[in-house]
Amino acid sequence: MKEWTREERYRALHSPEEIKDLHDRICTSVFRQTYHVQPVTGLSNDPNGFVFHQGKWHLFYQWFPWGPVHGLKYWYHTTSEDLLHWVNEGVGLSPDSVYDNKGVFSGTAITEDDDLYFFYTGNHRDENWVRIPYTCVAFMDRDGTLVKLPKPLFGPRDDCSEHQRDPKVVYHKGKNKYYIFLGAQTLDRRGTILIYQSDELLSGWSFAGQLKVTGYEHFGGMWECPCIVNISGKDVLIFSPQHIKLPGRGESTNHNVYLIGKMDYETLTFIPESDFHHLDYGFDFYAAQTASNVGDPNKAILIGWMGLPDNHYPTEEEDWEGSLTLPRELRIVDGRLIQTPVSGIETLREAEIPADGTLPTACELEVRSNGGDFDLNLFTRADGSGGMRLHYDDAKRICTVDRSGMDRRFNQQVGEILDMPLEQPLHRLSVFIDRSSIELFANDGEAVFTSHIYPTVEECHYKVSDSVSVRIWTMKSSVKDDFVI
Repeated sequence: MKEWTREERYRALHSPEEIKDLHDRICTSVFRQTYHVQPVTGLSNDPNGFVFHQGKWHLFYQWFPWGPVHGLKYWYHTTSEDLLHWVNEGVGLSPDSVYDNKGVFSGTAITEDDDLYFFYTGNHRDENWVRIPYTCVAFMDRDGTLVKLPKPLFGPRDDCSEHQRDPKVVYHKGKNKYYIFLGAQTLDRRGTILIYQSDELLSGWSFAGQLKVTGYEHFGGMWECPCIVNISGKDVLIFSPQHIKLPGRGESTNHNVYLIGKMDYETLTFIPESDFHHLDYGFDFYAAQTASNVGDPNKAILIGWMGLPDNHYPTEEEDWEGSLTLPRELRIVDGRLIQTPVSGIETLREAEIPADGTLPTACELEVRSNGGDFDLNLFTRADGSGGMRLHYDDAKRICTVDRSGMDRRFNQQVGEILDMPLEQPLHRLSVFIDRSSIELFANDGEAVFTSHIYPTVEECHYKVSDSVSVRIWTMKSSVKDDFVI
C-alpha cells in the first residue's frame, strides 16, 4: 500500500471527473457489496445523519474520496424507502468552510416540524496544525441540498482535550429542552460525554456538564459516537470507548457497547440497570448510530460501520475500503437488546437453492439445531479445508468464530478468534453473506457477530455437523453502485 502524504490526505475534491476513473476501476472488484451500503470511491467509515423524514430514510457516511485512508472527510448521502434498497445521492456536506477546513466529522440529525437539521463536528486546524473542533449545523432545503449555518453553535471546552466530537442531538419532551451529547476526552485522558442544553434548536446552547455514569469513570480514553435512545420506556446509552482492552476482545482497543437504564436529565446521570454489553461480538463493528424519528416507541433502528479505527483490509490494494452493516431493529427483552435484521429482509431472497455445500457470493443461510455442540465451516475449499470455522459449545453456551483459516488474512495483530456468548442454547443462526462481509444473528437477535471476509475463488464451499439443518437462499442486489457525486 502506498504512503500518503499530508497534502494527499487533505486534498479537496473539486470535480467528479477527478475520481471517475477510480470509481470505474473499483466497480470491477469481486468484493463490491450487493446489499450493503459502501463507498462510491475511497473509504467509508462512521454512519452519520441517519433519519426518517417525509417518507424517506436518509443515511450519510464519512467519506474520503481519494483512496482507502483517513484524511479530509465529507458526508456522502444515500437514501432508501425501505431500509433495504439504497440509492447514491452524492455529496451531502463538504469541508468548505473555515470551521470544517480539515473535515466534516460525524454527527446526527433531528426533525423539527417539516424541517430537517444535521448537527456535526467541524474539524478545524490552524496554521500550526492545532485542532479546534466546532459543533456545527446544516439544514436540508426544499431541493434536498444541505445548507450550513454560517457560524457554529459552540466551540471546544478548554477543560478537555482536542477530542470533542460526534454530537447526538435529542429533544426531551418532559423538560421541553434540546440536548447534545458530545463524545470527549478529559485532560487526563479519560473517556466522557459532554452535555449541552438549549430551549431553542438553533441558538441559546450552554454547557450543562459531563455525563455521570457510576462505575464507568475510567472506562477507556475517549468515548466516540455517543447515542441515547428510549425503547419501551428504557433509556439505552450507546458509545464507542477507545484505548482500552476488554476481556474476551483480543488485542483490540476500540469497542462499541451499550447500557440500559435511566437518564436523569436533572443531575445529568445515567443510571445503568446492569453491566455494559457489546453491541456486536464480531471483528468489524464500530460507531453505531440509531435513526431519528422512527415513530415506534418500542423499537429503534441501528446501523454501524463495518470496520475499526486503525485496522486495514485487503481491498486497500484496490484503492477502496469500507461498508456499513445491515440496518437492525432494536428491542428490549429481559433487560437486553435484541437485534434483528430490518423488517422485510426476506424480500431480498432471490431463490432457495439446494443445501449441497456450495456457497454463493451473496446469500442467506438459516441454520437450525435441536441441541448440543455443532460446527459450521464457511468459505472452505472443495476438500473441506480452510475457511472460517464456527464452533458452538452447548455446555458453555459460547459460539467461537475463527477466521485464521482463510487464505486472505488481515488484522492478525488484534486477533482472529473471538467468542459470542449466549444466554440461551443456540437453536437458530441466521447468516447473511455478501461479497466481503458476514453477519451472524444468533437466536433471533440475542447476539450478533459481524466480520469482513475476502474469500478466494476456491473458498466457495461450506460444511456443517450432521446434527443441524441448513436452508440457503441467494440474495438480490439492492444497492446501486452508481457514480453520483
